[in-house]
Amino acid sequence: MKFRTLFIPLTVALLLLSAGMVSAIENKTDAQQSAITATTTKPDSATKKANSKTDAKHKRSAKIKLVDINSASKEELKKVPGFGDVEADKIIAGRPFGSKAWLVSKNIIPMITYEAVKSKIVCKITKKDEDIIMVQYKKDKKDKKSKGLN
Repeated sequence: MKFRTLFIPLTVALLLLSAGMVSAIENKTDAQQSAITATTTKPDSATKKANSKTDAKHKRSAKIKLVDINSASKEELKKVPGFGDVEADKIIAGRPFGSKAWLVSKNIIPMITYEAVKSKIVCKITKKDEDIIMVQYKKDKKDKKSKGLN
């Protein structure tokens, strides 16, 4: 019984002491690393080259032109990776779209293709498109009601 009463507090003390030592060692290594980085403030040529390549990549990605699915020509749509002749024709035939997600809901393209292209396309809606969409919505709603689908 005495052994157990002494064993538990000693074990807890040992664990706390070891945790404190680990923390002290980590702090010491962090201090050494920060001292090393402070003395080497001048970047080497490899770092400069890497930074310039990264900057060039960001500039190129910033220049990517988004394609509007409601107004783009067939050639513009075919430039989007994942769109070919068939998809471009389906998009043009299915216009206007209320959002780019309609490409999937109207079965124009499969979901996997949509996931790949959704960051490269936009869906701008003009007042004329909005009117056409509302007329189509009312027609669809009327058709569902007449079929009893509500």
